[in-house]
Amino acid sequence: MKIIKIVLGIILLTALLTVTTTSVYTTDRFNMSYLHYGSPKSYINYVNDTEESLDSVSPNYIDINSEGHIETNNIDTDFIRTMHDKGMKVTPFLSNHWNREAGELALADMENVTTEINKIIETYNFDGINVDIEGLNEQSREPFTEFICLLREKLDSNKELSISVAANPYGSSKGWQGMYDYKTLASYADYLMIMAYDESYRGSKPGPVASMSFVENSIKNAIDTGVPSDKIVLGIPFYGRIWNINDMDDSNKDNKILGKGVTAGTIESLVAYYKGSIIYDKESKSMKATFTVNTSDEKKNLYSWGVPVTEGNYEIWYDDDYTIKEKLKLLSKYNLKGTGSWSLGQENKEIWKYYISWLNGNYFSDVSNHWAKKDISTIYEKDWMLGTSSTLFCPDNSLTRAQAAVTLIRALDIDLDSTSSYFVDVPDSYWAKSEIETAYKCNIINGKDKKIFDADSTITREELAKMLYNLLESNIDIQKADNNFKDISPNSWSYEAITALNCAGILKGYDENTFRPRDTVTRAQMACVLNRISIYIE
Repeated sequence: MKIIKIVLGIILLTALLTVTTTSVYTTDRFNMSYLHYGSPKSYINYVNDTEESLDSVSPNYIDINSEGHIETNNIDTDFIRTMHDKGMKVTPFLSNHWNREAGELALADMENVTTEINKIIETYNFDGINVDIEGLNEQSREPFTEFICLLREKLDSNKELSISVAANPYGSSKGWQGMYDYKTLASYADYLMIMAYDESYRGSKPGPVASMSFVENSIKNAIDTGVPSDKIVLGIPFYGRIWNINDMDDSNKDNKILGKGVTAGTIESLVAYYKGSIIYDKESKSMKATFTVNTSDEKKNLYSWGVPVTEGNYEIWYDDDYTIKEKLKLLSKYNLKGTGSWSLGQENKEIWKYYISWLNGNYFSDVSNHWAKKDISTIYEKDWMLGTSSTLFCPDNSLTRAQAAVTLIRALDIDLDSTSSYFVDVPDSYWAKSEIETAYKCNIINGKDKKIFDADSTITREELAKMLYNLLESNIDIQKADNNFKDISPNSWSYEAITALNCAGILKGYDENTFRPRDTVTRAQMACVLNRISIYIE
């Protein structure tokens, strides 16, 4: 449990639970996506599906062949012109497609290769280039940096240079991660696109594609190595990976389904057809789907061109709208430039209705003009309060006793007690059982009656006062607490809590010297409360 220290005289909080108007700083973060799958003609449809949410696209137009030479790949001038008409940049990605030898050969011939790249950019009126050379190792660190430096020198100053770099959450200097000198590369590039995915990969054990800790540690490491936060673009996976668990111990893993990539649409159809289940994995903050394919079942294809599932028990790890939204909160936390996604056409199209709002810290569609918008966004980014859905916060809904308990437990970062069962009206299946039992055990909240909690009833101002008093009483220096409210009786069970917190400057009442103890607390007001005391409980 976090330590709380509040001393009378340094508390400068204004009236708690009083509506105030706050200004909200609105950002305009960058958003790009890669185009790799599908026909070149389908690219326009993919872009149109995004509802004008993209600033730039990077199609698969320029490759490094097996001899280390540059070759173009189905460059579509109509597509380029259409994107420019939409006000979007087109920066094709240069790829060796994980061919290590090809990448090394290109670096060895960097003078000619960079000249050829610059020529292609000028010929097709591209807005720049995204360098996506992968799979080399630490021995290529200096040559790759020299390659980027030379390419920057040859490009016109108005042409964008970005670099896709491996996620490096543990600060490795060896292998694939070792080829990227983050700090120096960032000095040449407009931005680094951190590929914060493939934590679990084809051939690995089943696991998250991009757990929250993996993603956040990758951001932290980049910043710690000297990359300016406004030069970091966070990679978001629009795909999942699927494993046939029965094949994990098979010595012959050729052509087995062990970490193959699958689209959001495929995941949805497989789980529905085979009557599978989906859970939210709290540890990784990722989605996990499971299903079983029996001998008699029709074997659905993973892709339009084939690859049918085989008999067995399956796991799919992926991100859905909710977990992607959770990752987008990291942009505000670390003040990042924006996001890049792999890859367009694999996502659930519904996400584009909200993506740009989430990207810019507007997490809920029903708080855009609300007085508590800033408080709600701040508390949501801290993970202290969640929405009632992925798009709604319901700020003016009354807060329930269960929600209040959950919120304070999350804010205080208290380990949950999953063994206690004090309240008979809170069954094991209740969504907030562990938080309620923990809050009671820590003397943060009491029941309505012996063994009765009444979780779904709304919480009142005096109940919240009692909860805060239980939380803070040992740290508030109060010699005498006078009653300033004509609607609070000294015989009231909440009298001590209300008067003490009022004396400390934490709680205040209304102009007519009333506290209105039985008025309910709204979700917006709770966000405001938490934000105002956050400096004391973090």
